[in-house]
Amino acid sequence: MRLIALLLSLLLTLAPAAPAFAATEEAVLAGGCFWCLEHDLEEIPGVLEVESGFSGGKLANPSYRQVSAGGTGHQESVRVRFDNTKIRYEKLLRSYWRNVDPFDGGGQFCDRGDSYRPVIFTTTATQAVEARNSLVAAARELGKPTSAIKVSIRPFAKFWPAENVHQNYAKRNGLKYRFYRWSCGRDSRLDEVWGDAARGNSAWKGT
Repeated sequence: MRLIALLLSLLLTLAPAAPAFAATEEAVLAGGCFWCLEHDLEEIPGVLEVESGFSGGKLANPSYRQVSAGGTGHQESVRVRFDNTKIRYEKLLRSYWRNVDPFDGGGQFCDRGDSYRPVIFTTTATQAVEARNSLVAAARELGKPTSAIKVSIRPFAKFWPAENVHQNYAKRNGLKYRFYRWSCGRDSRLDEVWGDAARGNSAWKGT
């Protein structure tokens, strides 16, 4: 019995530790073309998955064609799953802000209309507080009053994934994606608004 107990103890000592599960959290963000926002956020360390879809409206399971036509109340959005032990929501929001034009509430870049409006959909009360704080910080960095910021902050209700053809579009259609992004003037406008902070998530300036 002593020998068996010793062997069991030895096996437990040598056995690999059970893997720790990531503390996953979700963020839902709208910032114009979801192809671009998906591409901008998916390579950030700590981000596990980014999915393109629709949020904000009441139409169930909408199609891309329906949302693009207008009238559904939905915005093109991305659902971001992230490990909040590696990247906090507040830092993820900094990446979001530096990848949108916060002064444009009528769409984003060359994409116009309600379905392209920038929105932060908050899933918890804590996210709502952090989103409002980020809006104030963004306005301060840009030297503008908060009234000049046209990014909406709204409670999250439902996310509907887009069709498969829209998922990972930038990776699967690199040439078309790069041409679209360039012709839409997305990066030139980001550089104009954010300067050397564009597309990054460095700490807010002036805070």
